Amino acid sequence: MAKLAPFWEQKKLAFVHACGSPDGTRSHFDAQEYMESGTPGRKGTSDGWMNRLLGPLPGEHAITQALSIGDTTPRILSGATTVATLPAGRDAGKPIALDQPQWRQQFDKLYSGGDALSAAYRSGIAAHQDLVADLTAQDANSAMGSPAPVGFSLDASHLAWIMRRDPRIRLGFLAVGGWDTHAGQGGANGQLANRLKALCDGLATLASELGPTFGDTVVVVVSEFGRTARENGNGGTDHGHGNTAWLLGGPVRGGRLYGDWPGLDRNALYEGRDLAVTTDFRTLFTYIATYHLGVSDAAMPAVFPGFVPGSSSRLRFLAA
Repeated sequence: MAKLAPFWEQKKLAFVHACGSPDGTRSHFDAQEYMESGTPGRKGTSDGWMNRLLGPLPGEHAITQALSIGDTTPRILSGATTVATLPAGRDAGKPIALDQPQWRQQFDKLYSGGDALSAAYRSGIAAHQDLVADLTAQDANSAMGSPAPVGFSLDASHLAWIMRRDPRIRLGFLAVGGWDTHAGQGGANGQLANRLKALCDGLATLASELGPTFGDTVVVVVSEFGRTARENGNGGTDHGHGNTAWLLGGPVRGGRLYGDWPGLDRNALYEGRDLAVTTDFRTLFTYIATYHLGVSDAAMPAVFPGFVPGSSSRLRFLAA
């Protein structure tokens, strides 16, 4: 995690320990569903909480206000409001079928009406053209002899470049897998350390590529659940409960740990095996939505239905 050490020293990096979902599931599928839908313990929610957040964002609403890097729209951004999606890796800027004139002309005719589907098509095309133009500009700007980053760093670079150039995009999303370390997890060296290095290298790239925009950006790293407090028989850890949320950005009051620490004594562990959750992840995002993005308190029940935020007195991680 050495690439993030300077941000800690500059007080732009902080951590919220014992953070997570109140639902006790140990299923990856269910836990991720709850974290992205924003309704822990309740299946069948039709959209993601980040898509619901787009509606009450203050200011002028553009065609595209959110961007995801990946092959499909993630659960967290699915919903009624239009979002943009770019393929991961080096395929991000490759032309698609609708970039070819003969196909584009036919689809333009097919969706030229005033119905909702035609409007969605035109919005999607406009968003796609903007993103391709931004990536083309990035390629031209970076083709000065320096090698391109790979893996997560490349995706982070694409996201940062576009968000820096296009202030209409308010929210960005990236997913990174490979954390199910049931065996051979390792310590300061090993499987987990290697993955943390790649993650932190990508976050450092994101911060660097954002440039001045980093000063007005809050980056949050969360996972669907934590790991057991004790090592298993295979030198790894199993599905747990409480986790650690990371906060990085210009507005972050860093160099500190936030939240209530429950401890690792046996009687303090959740079900005798996991770090307990003392900060609901929805409290964390509610705080960011209201104090950083300017969403009104009255609008938040639509973002996290049925949720009443806990006290944020131990979560004052944003500069006033």
